[in-house]
Amino acid sequence: MVDYWDISARLGVALLFGCVIGLERNLHGKPTGMKTLGLVALGAALVAMASMEFAPFDGQYSREALSRAVQGVITGIGFLGAGVIVLDNGSAKIKGLTTAASIWMTACIGIVCGMGAWRVAGIGLILVMLLFLLGHPLERMLHRRWLGKTEKERTEIDMHD
Repeated sequence: MVDYWDISARLGVALLFGCVIGLERNLHGKPTGMKTLGLVALGAALVAMASMEFAPFDGQYSREALSRAVQGVITGIGFLGAGVIVLDNGSAKIKGLTTAASIWMTACIGIVCGMGAWRVAGIGLILVMLLFLLGHPLERMLHRRWLGKTEKERTEIDMHD
């Protein structure tokens, strides 16, 4: 029997987690936001749940079907991520790699939400947000300390995140 409350919770949490990641990207002026990454997580959760035939996370589904669905999502999401990666001809620098990686990670979190593995999805979300919060200042500090980058060079590095 299909438990629609469980399905709603899985989809709702996937959407919420995707929106949290999207909000962070949007607040930093990146080309994805809440709607985009919310949809990525929601879609990934739906694919994972469909492959499990909406079964609870207790092994009553085909692991092979889930594996194929996960592979399809992860492969397909690469096309969306590729759309945000651009080459700045003026500086020959690549931009958008972090945003592309966040799209991929959001799909992964959506898959885990679709499986109903709440703690794992929550841990993944916390780690993503910690990386977004602490990664940039840590990179700047390391560039100053170990590489002796000038302010101009650090600004160029900051622009490519």
